[in-house]
Amino acid sequence: MLIKEFEYYLKNQTDLVKKYNGKFIVIANEQVVGAYGTELEAISEASKNYSMGTFLVQKCEPGKENYTQTFHSRVAIV
Repeated sequence: MLIKEFEYYLKNQTDLVKKYNGKFIVIANEQVVGAYGTELEAISEASKNYSMGTFLVQKCEPGKENYTQTFHSRVAIV
């Protein structure tokens, strides 16, 4: 759903980090529309102008590890 916004982040990560390092940026329509100190603030402010599911909130930091998450299940397989 937000593939274009995430691809925009990946393509421009180096430049975005120079400008917004450590901030939570809001990307909508393939452009940064806000930068905030917390994820909650970013979501709260973005949702005033955009419908949920139409914007991406991304912590802006260098490196692949900052946009990749690994989830582990504690469910035993029997």
